[in-house]
Amino acid sequence: MNVELNVNGVPERFPAEPNELLVERLRDGLGLTGTKVGCDTGQCGTCVVRLDGRSVKSCLVLTVQADGCAVATIEGVAAADGELTGLQEALRQEHGTQCGFCTPGMVMSLGELLDDSRGGPAPTEPEIREWLTGNLCRCTGYHSVVRGVQRACAAAAPGAAAEPAAALSRPAATTEG
Repeated sequence: MNVELNVNGVPERFPAEPNELLVERLRDGLGLTGTKVGCDTGQCGTCVVRLDGRSVKSCLVLTVQADGCAVATIEGVAAADGELTGLQEALRQEHGTQCGFCTPGMVMSLGELLDDSRGGPAPTEPEIREWLTGNLCRCTGYHSVVRGVQRACAAAAPGAAAEPAAALSRPAATTEG
């Protein structure tokens, strides 16, 4: 079956087998290896991408199910010049990355939380921790990740000093252009 995706703003068209996983297409077919394969069962969250703006575990999505959708991967989050988003910079400052294996999935998932919170109250610590239940991390204990999200929210709050990386997360890939 021919599949059309918009991946990080780039239209892609290719044949896909009915049983091909989206994570396989992204990593093996498109060379986007920032999306990690950890468990192959949807438990760890290392494979999280944004599908039409919502975070999904790409090891649980068939490529053919994503036909016609916009897919945003970790490679599409930072600016072309490599500037980090506010969330990425805050995680870096709070040492919320450690080994980094889980970081791409966390950034994709937490980016949705922050996008959903934009213009309203910042998520509370329990809300952030609840959001993280789908992302396993063996290194951080999550404390530094939670602090990073809180830092990103504080930096993006109205009246906060504008920083170059003030955007919480880049907009999800669109099907335009």
